[in-house]
Amino acid sequence: MWTTQDTLLMVSALAAIVLVIVLITTKIKMHAFLALMIGSLFMGLVAGLITGDLSPDKVAVSFETGVGSVLGNVGVVIALGTMLGKLLSESGGAQQIADTLLRHAKPRSVPWIMALVAGIIGIPMFFEIGLVLLLPLILTMAREVQHHFEGTEQEGAVRRSNVYIMVGIPALAGLSVLHGLVPPHPGPLVAISAIHADLGQTLLIGLIIAIPTVIIAGPLFARVAARFAHPHPTQKLLDQVAQTRRVDNPPSFGTTLFTILLPVALMLLRTLAEIILPKNSGLLKWADFIGEPIVALLISLIVAMFTFGVLRGFGGRKITEYVGDALLPAAGILMIIGAGGGFKQILIDSGIADAIKKAAETSHLSPLLLAWGVAVLIRLATGSATVATVTAAGIMAPLVASPDITVNKPLVALAIGAGSLFFSHVNDAGFWLVKEFFGMSVGDTFKSWSVMETIISVVGLGLIMVASLIL
Repeated sequence: MWTTQDTLLMVSALAAIVLVIVLITTKIKMHAFLALMIGSLFMGLVAGLITGDLSPDKVAVSFETGVGSVLGNVGVVIALGTMLGKLLSESGGAQQIADTLLRHAKPRSVPWIMALVAGIIGIPMFFEIGLVLLLPLILTMAREVQHHFEGTEQEGAVRRSNVYIMVGIPALAGLSVLHGLVPPHPGPLVAISAIHADLGQTLLIGLIIAIPTVIIAGPLFARVAARFAHPHPTQKLLDQVAQTRRVDNPPSFGTTLFTILLPVALMLLRTLAEIILPKNSGLLKWADFIGEPIVALLISLIVAMFTFGVLRGFGGRKITEYVGDALLPAAGILMIIGAGGGFKQILIDSGIADAIKKAAETSHLSPLLLAWGVAVLIRLATGSATVATVTAAGIMAPLVASPDITVNKPLVALAIGAGSLFFSHVNDAGFWLVKEFFGMSVGDTFKSWSVMETIISVVGLGLIMVASLIL
């Protein structure tokens, strides 16, 4: 039965979320970690006054418990994945993948190949890092496509196709879909951890949903976007990209592909073993061990140190320097994710989680739509997919844990990821990064990048809802 106390608790949670949004988006421009921490503590103190269940001295303890729980689960995975991505970049492996796939490409196949390139390169990388790595690659490939077909019968068709959009949108779509829907990316991992979803199932379903989503939001949408968006990268930027350092001894295409896909293969192997092996099998225990994200990524990182490091002529000191440097950009993301865990724990300990559960039960709204909608609202307000994911996961965790509600947890995690990608706009750093690299106006960036992100979010949700009817 709904009570006045439940209403007050919901108001306190809403006030905390608004406080976080205000701190991040107004002139204060506070770091998301600090904003989430302040909002969480504020929510705990107010809820404690309402219910008396959470005294002030226990609010900080609750926050610390939540931070430790999340970082203990996904922090190491994110650190290992970042190191793997750094070695991929420094070894020239990313460039090798692009060069190999594009070497014999025809004009019509380039958008599809770039989506595949982004998907492969993006597996071990943070979205922001992958974006910074991919954008110069996109500009380089677009120029090479133009130069390759100069003086041929196909030159006019290539120029009319708005090559920067035709190459860029599929690559950005591939990277973005992986970021939102496919672990071991931080966003899906946080959602999986918060709601205790099965990693292997989420990975498998996420990959299945990702493929048609990338096709629709990438190569197919690029044809439409090319009619409306008009990128004009500056000559200075193009010259700078052309001078990007190339490694003399890059890993082969096969070696690079094997190393990048190894952690995904190990995690999927665990899921496959759980299906085909008896529960008391010794092999199953080993498969569970190897398929644990931290073990799978550690094995892959050790392999990468050899394939991307030793075999490239890097000494031990250089490899150590690269993996150490990789942790610097990861620190901020880790703290935001940790603060999201603290937010979730205070929701539970303060009693707000129970109020949210009651509200969801009485509204009869699909948990999948609710998860997606909450992530969308926070994404629109803050501009951060990471903040949207950790906050939405914290809100959904107690609801999903309720025995009164039957829901497919992997699909909830994916719905949160899809919602976190909705309509990137002016409060998102990625929006401005794409705008400046492509030399587009704000309006054209909305017509291309923002619409692409929205298509990913909506198509992803649609496929998740279809999957819910089957699974």
